[in-house]
Parts: sequence; structure tokens; C-alpha cells
Amino acid sequence: MSVLLIEAFYGGSHKQLMDLLQEELQEDCVLCTLPAKKWHWKARTAALYFMQTVPTSTNYRILFASSVLNLAELAALRPDLGKLKKVLYFHENQLAYPVQKCQERDFQYGYNQILSCLVADVVVFNSAFNMESFLTSIGKFMKLIPDHRPKDLEKIIRPKCQVLYFPVRFPDVSRFMPEHKLAHLEKVIGVKRNGDAYQLEGLPGQQKSRALMKNSNAHHESGLCEAQPGLYTTQHEGLPSPLTAPARLNKSEASERTNPCQEEDKQHLTFNLSNILSGRDYQQRPLHIAWPHRWEHDKDPETFFKVLLKLKEEDLPFHVSVLGESFTEIPDIFSEAKKALGSSVLHWGYLPSKDDYFQALCVADVVISTAKHEFFGVAMVEAVHCGCYPLCPKALVYPEIFPAEYLYSTPEQLFKRLQNFCKRPDIVRKHLYKVVVQNSFT
Repeated sequence: MSVLLIEAFYGGSHKQLMDLLQEELQEDCVLCTLPAKKWHWKARTAALYFMQTVPTSTNYRILFASSVLNLAELAALRPDLGKLKKVLYFHENQLAYPVQKCQERDFQYGYNQILSCLVADVVVFNSAFNMESFLTSIGKFMKLIPDHRPKDLEKIIRPKCQVLYFPVRFPDVSRFMPEHKLAHLEKVIGVKRNGDAYQLEGLPGQQKSRALMKNSNAHHESGLCEAQPGLYTTQHEGLPSPLTAPARLNKSEASERTNPCQEEDKQHLTFNLSNILSGRDYQQRPLHIAWPHRWEHDKDPETFFKVLLKLKEEDLPFHVSVLGESFTEIPDIFSEAKKALGSSVLHWGYLPSKDDYFQALCVADVVISTAKHEFFGVAMVEAVHCGCYPLCPKALVYPEIFPAEYLYSTPEQLFKRLQNFCKRPDIVRKHLYKVVVQNSFT
């Protein structure tokens, strides 16, 4: 039990990462969490909660936490934890995180993250965009202080920083795929059928091969992680392993373990494949669009639904599955759009079962992001793994991951792409994705 994992917002990609680490480390770690609700309160008060609930142990060597936690406060409140090697992981940063027009940016959240970086030994970001947007914003951010401003904080923090792309290990989803997607696997990466599953061919040491979408020291060449069965992760050198670990296709075993520090609410929704596959031949079905993002303003659902409603106004045929997790406050646009889209909706709501989630993605044709904030985008990468054609903003982290042909600059461009796909869904169903795959062996 040498590694202490702390997650103050145990949901979404935060939960996924902690579950991956816990499964890899097994008995060599303890995981302490708070549920993914009321983020602002977790950022303000989680350190005090964990001061009281994190078990005392002389075996701890490393403390790994996401940047939601005020690490400086916890280190001060628990001197025994302050002595550990402290690794801080940024899923997102509050210096570049968008706020709604009706709100002002709360200085405290960004300030807490800066303090956490100062006390951390290693600071890890899930993309170069995340790292640079944070570091280069520190100077301007600190100018908000009226007087006696601290200086040179970027120079102090930068040497601790490195990029470690979010570790995604993909399950075999071939059993959920329609025939045309299975054919892509054969054409693009060289697979052979093994009963109802597919296996990779031609990759030396395939059981340990890892798909690196980028290297933080490499030039900014666009790469797309191809839809493949098997197990892949993204990893960077410089931070001690293990920061890569297997994901589970079914519900997380870790969430079912007895742990006094963990709390989580579960929803019970399922995905019915028969509703999708019944009736006409797959190639004759309307374009199926997926939106697998959190139901919050920073993912810009307004733009997404505005584009879809414009498609509907022009009587263009399409279906949509709106996935992703919702929290306490759901933007009004979701209920309004569901009513307006009517029969075009195939699925609406969060799917807690990984089986159901990947199944929904596998039967979709196109996956859309309209995000105003994205520092990595696990959902988009997972959807591409399931054979979806990605359309992403030409901004944020996306040019770091996806080739230019999958990017759009304006909502009008997104509409025109979808308009074309609605008229000719065979375009995306026959498309072979561009991919940059590298193998590393550890």
C-alpha cells in the first residue's frame, strides 16, 4: 500500500484514471474519493474532508491526486502526507477553463491550482495544450492581485511539468460492430477473425504494444488513434510507471470494493441494440450521430443542437444518440432539444454500463464535439476506437490529436459536413481513418 490515490471529483475521466491505476497497482494502493457532484464545493473543501478520512499509514511513498484537490492545504493539514512524493495530475486547468457569460471567473480555483503546483514534486498534464495554456496564463492571472504580486511562478513550476497523455486501454468492441466497421479493421490494421472476436496480426509483441497518439517532444503532426480491438495505452517517459493500466469493459470492479473513502451514486439505464438494428439494411439507415459528452455548458450543447435542428428543418434524415453524464444542474437546452428532435432521437441519457456505452458508439457513424473546453477528450478517442468518424473544433487540444480533415472552424462548416453526410452516409461508412500508430515496449 505504497501509493495513495486521492480524487476529489470521482466521475468521468477522473474516475476512469483512478480505476485504471487502482487495477494496475492492486494491493499496493489505497483510493480515497468524493462523488462527482458540486464541483465547486469539492475544490474548496476536499482537503479538509480528506484530512479526516485518509487512513494513516507508514507505508505510503507516493501521493497521486488530480488538480481538483488543493494539495497545499492537504499537505499543511496532514504533515505525514506532505512528506510523500506528490504527483499532481491535471485533467483540466482553471486558468483556461471557460466560464459562462453570466459568471465571473472565481480567482480562488486557479490560485489553488498554482499553490498545488508549488508544493507538488511532479506536475503532469494530459496534453501539451493543457500544460501550455496553464503555464503561459499564470503571469496574467496573478496580475489580478491588486498589489504585492508574487513573481516568476511560471519559471518555478515549469521544470516540474511534463505531458502524459491520458492512459486509455481499449477493450475489444468488435462484437458490437456492424460488418462495414469490421471490414475496416481488416483493411487498416491487419486483423483476423477468431470466432466472434478479432485479433491483431503483424504487430510484434502485440500484447504490450501501445498506441501513442503523440509525444510531447515531437513536432505537431496530427495523429488519430485508430479503432482497434485489443489493449492500447498512451504513455510518456519521465514519470515512474504505472500511469497506464487496463480499462474494464464492464462496470468498474474498483467501485464495488469496500472503501470507507469512496462514495458514488449509480444510475440504471441500458442501451437496446434491437431498437437500432431492426428493420432496414444497415447501409440504408439514416446517418447516426453520437454526442458522448458531459451535459454542461463548456461542451457547448447549444451549438450541437442548433446544427441538428437546422438539419431537421431541411428534412435531412439522421438519428442521434445523446450520451454522456449529467450532474445536478442540466442546461435547459437538453429537454428543449429532445422534444424538438422527436423521432430522430435513438438514445438519450447516460449509460453507466461500459458494454452499453461502447455498443451505442459502435452502431453510430459520426461522433461530434462542439466543446469550448477540451484538454484531452477521452470520449472522442473512445468513439473513434468504436469506428466513428470524428468531427471536432479546429481548436483546443484537437489539432494535437486529430488530422486536419476531421476538424472544422465554424458551426457553419460543421453543418455543411453533416449535411453532406446525411445525404451520403456511405461516405463515412466507407471511410478509412488516417492513423499514426507507434509501438513501445515496457
